[in-house]
Amino acid sequence: MKRVAHLVGKRLANCMQGPASSDMDKRLKKLALMSLSLAMADCMKEIESESSLRRTLEMGCCVEGSLAQTLAEYEMNMERDVLQPLNKLSEEELPTILKHRKQLQKLLTDWNNAKTRLLQAQKNMSGSPGSSGTIAPPKLESLKEEEEELRRRLDQSKDDYLSDLYQFSSKEPEYENYFIRFLELQAEYHKKSLAHLTEALGELRDTLKESAQMPVKQPSADVYGLPLTTHLSRFKCEIAVPISACVKLLLMHGMHEEGLFRLAAGASVLKKLKARLDAGASDLSEFMSEPHAVAGALKSYLRELPEPLMTSELFNDWMKAASIKDTEQRQESYREVLQKLPTENYNNLRYLIKFLAKLAEHQEVNKMTPSNIAIVLGPNLLWAHSEGDPSIIDMASASPILVVNVVEGLISCAAEVFPEDVDFGVPEDSEPASEAPVLSEVTSKTEHIPTPSSPPPAILGSDAEVLSVSPEPSMKAVPLKGLPVIEGGSNTLNQPDFSPTTARKVKRPAPLRPSIPPPAQPRVSTNNEASDELQSPRPIPRRIVGGSLRVPNMPPPHPPQPAKGPNVKSEGGDTDPSKRAPPQPLPRNRIQSTET
Repeated sequence: MKRVAHLVGKRLANCMQGPASSDMDKRLKKLALMSLSLAMADCMKEIESESSLRRTLEMGCCVEGSLAQTLAEYEMNMERDVLQPLNKLSEEELPTILKHRKQLQKLLTDWNNAKTRLLQAQKNMSGSPGSSGTIAPPKLESLKEEEEELRRRLDQSKDDYLSDLYQFSSKEPEYENYFIRFLELQAEYHKKSLAHLTEALGELRDTLKESAQMPVKQPSADVYGLPLTTHLSRFKCEIAVPISACVKLLLMHGMHEEGLFRLAAGASVLKKLKARLDAGASDLSEFMSEPHAVAGALKSYLRELPEPLMTSELFNDWMKAASIKDTEQRQESYREVLQKLPTENYNNLRYLIKFLAKLAEHQEVNKMTPSNIAIVLGPNLLWAHSEGDPSIIDMASASPILVVNVVEGLISCAAEVFPEDVDFGVPEDSEPASEAPVLSEVTSKTEHIPTPSSPPPAILGSDAEVLSVSPEPSMKAVPLKGLPVIEGGSNTLNQPDFSPTTARKVKRPAPLRPSIPPPAQPRVSTNNEASDELQSPRPIPRRIVGGSLRVPNMPPPHPPQPAKGPNVKSEGGDTDPSKRAPPQPLPRNRIQSTET
């Protein structure tokens, strides 16, 4: 019994989470549940007040505090009703009984020894009659007295020990109650804890029901790899969220993107976009500059469906429909197979094919013809299960080519097989308009000159220039450097000219350039001309029409002008006209301009 009281009391004390022999406040501070409650309260301050997570943490904080309070009360009651009596039993009551038992054993040993000595003395005295006793009678009397005293003390100790045993035996039901009380306290503690938890869970469920009735913007659900029907029922929509979200963004920002669905996007951007869609998000506005990533996310969703959008069960029907040569019969066969599709698959396939048909309308810009679209998207829309039938296995080996024919046919005749209109949720004016290809490089490098109805006589100019005399005496067409080309017009600026004729550029093959360039001639300009040139210099074209695009041609030098007065100085500073250098003849391929 001492072993039971000692070991059980020791192990039970180890189960106590709070310090022993302490009041409620000190015990609560040491409990792990109270520390958890305080930690939840601190973290709760950093979360928005309207968040459902904050409400859950607040409820958890209250529950953990209540559980800590209940635990402290349980430990205090268990210490008072169980631990202290067990400690008293093992440290006070049982040691007293064992002490009396030890004393009894010692007295019994002493009495036995005294009794032996007395018997030996009596034996020695009753020896042979001729011999005198070795022990005198006084000694024998003392041994008798000692033996009687020890026997008296032994009887007294034996009575005390038996009395303790009887008393311990009468208290055995009380000792049993210690353990019964321990189990009762434990049950009461767990009942109170269960009551707190049940109440808190009920309130949390009510809160979740209220929040479930409110519109949820981003339901927490997996999207990729989930069956189509499960996804549609979970999100309560007709078109899958990844399909509708990606199609809307591509309609607004990706119809003119070259190689859409064919070119791969960055792995990190695609991973981020898929994670956003997998979290239930439908707003992809931050990815409007990444149309290839959006197309890749849509293609990945179609590929990861457990069952293809066009269903593997109808694989043979699709193949038979695509093999029909007559166009009308093939379209009719397509419509018959479409009627066999489940409603969810039909709606999503119609939505997707209508979008792909719109994408193919811009094939001149995005280079995605129905055939190209079918090559990259067909294997993600239809595939065959290669289990069991060997004929299906043989057909699956050639399925990529056959599937491309099926998807290409659906895109090409989307208006016939899907006569219903599809609302993409995108305004018509937001869809990018079709842009015809423009030869920007050619027009930026070529000066457009309108051809007159009756061309005037042409005069050969420098290299590739042809100067024609215009009948208009008052205006001169001057080419402007860097001016954008206007269709149907000219990149020239009409400027007043006082010459009787006007020079105009006309495209014509350039004559051969002389091997040795002519010597530069000095130019004599008047003060008025010099001031005009400084104020409004006339731009010179960087190159001539028909010449090389890489090596610019230099304009011809100006010939000397006749002197208009005696005070006009030449560039050399000589005022005497007679001292000027005589003009040298011009080469054949350079003609003096009418302006000079």
